[in-house]
Amino acid sequence: MDIKTAVIPVAGKGTRFLPVTRAVAKELLPLVDTPIIHHIVLEAARAGIERIVLITSKGKTALVDYFDTEQMDDELLRKIDIISVRQSVPRGLGHAVLCARPVVGNEPFALLLGDDVIDSKVSVTQQLIEVSRRYENSPVVGVMEVGDEDTSKYGIVGGKEIAKGTLLLDKLVEKPQPDVAPSRLAIPGRYILTPDIFDHLQNAKPGLQGEIQLTDSLQALASSRKMYAYQFEGRRFDAGDKFGYLEANLYYAMKRPDLKERIKKLLKAHATEYNQ
Repeated sequence: MDIKTAVIPVAGKGTRFLPVTRAVAKELLPLVDTPIIHHIVLEAARAGIERIVLITSKGKTALVDYFDTEQMDDELLRKIDIISVRQSVPRGLGHAVLCARPVVGNEPFALLLGDDVIDSKVSVTQQLIEVSRRYENSPVVGVMEVGDEDTSKYGIVGGKEIAKGTLLLDKLVEKPQPDVAPSRLAIPGRYILTPDIFDHLQNAKPGLQGEIQLTDSLQALASSRKMYAYQFEGRRFDAGDKFGYLEANLYYAMKRPDLKERIKKLLKAHATEYNQ
């Protein structure tokens, strides 16, 4: 199975980053000098994705403009076809994904959330595609282990481990409290989905916070066909959170030969200053 399309929901208003997001889409905030959205689209491109569907909202046309092929100096990204679809009403992640249906059609697709940046040797999207191929082109969610205090921040999965790092799923719950969470394996925003997810989203009723929750429809999908979770390899950052964004900036700065030593000196100096 070749997956050539990726959906990236970017319609959120970025309220956690006000006031800057009054004028700048949060996905265009830089990690050193490269926007968050650049890292995410590049991950998809490294996995062989040829078409990106951005689910946007009013005032976010700059995201599409950023990938203007005449201005893009990354050869891999110049080959990507960028399509935007407007989510006119904010009704949750599930609804945002459903907005992509007219473009995606009856094909499997990757789903990457615009807040999550993952640095890895092998693109996480590629890792999930390979797992999907291994298990009869089934849907797959990427997962990572979190602490008890964080289960209420994510969709949490449960199932039977069938290979190292791979689970056959039977339970997906949106933001459960730790005492009822099926595991400590959380979905941080990477999926390989089959087109039958759209039927479940179309029939979904509003769930948590009155929104169409993707996790609810994934549970319905897992009840009708085999679905897997894979504990991916890579360093993940929640770039939609202030601390996570700062952490990601430091991480990517330390990967730069022109900045690494200066950053190390700066951190050492500040550590001494703050401990006084």
